[in-house]
Amino acid sequence: MGRRLASHWARLADRLGGPPSGPLRDGAATARGLLRELEAETASRGLHGFPAAQGAGVQLAGLRNVGDIALERNQAVRFAVLDADHVLTLLLYLEALAKGREDAALAGVHRRWIGQVEAARDALRDAAIAMANHPEDALRPAEPSLLGRAGQGAANVVGTLGEAFDGSPLGRLARRGAGR
Repeated sequence: MGRRLASHWARLADRLGGPPSGPLRDGAATARGLLRELEAETASRGLHGFPAAQGAGVQLAGLRNVGDIALERNQAVRFAVLDADHVLTLLLYLEALAKGREDAALAGVHRRWIGQVEAARDALRDAAIAMANHPEDALRPAEPSLLGRAGQGAANVVGTLGEAFDGSPLGRLARRGAGR
């Protein structure tokens, strides 16, 4: 998942440019640093994440990068925040696992990276929120190609249908059932 974050955020930074690209590039660099250190730490303990774990992550990253073309710029950035949340959840899990194995050194490595990934996530979240100050830019397609514009049209249709559902009696019933 760290590889997915590094790949996705770097590509998204190149695709979007502008203010969100700084936090995206910084976050991708953080993820690459995390991966380098964890690779060394886990290898020294006889644990390896290749080929299965890394292969699955690369496949997921590829799917995610394709999905961005149907989104608005603000949507792509907001969804990218979720990449960091996933990595954080994984790091918290790994920290607990290391503690359970009484490996305080590895748990400490995870704890340190948790703070760094949280900082990267928060910076990107702030950039996503700041996009509201420039809605004309925030609403542009994340991928300005022809496919991106077609995807944007599809996203608009889905969003409109979602809003119609939310306002319908069925949508109100669903909200009540969800405890809202």
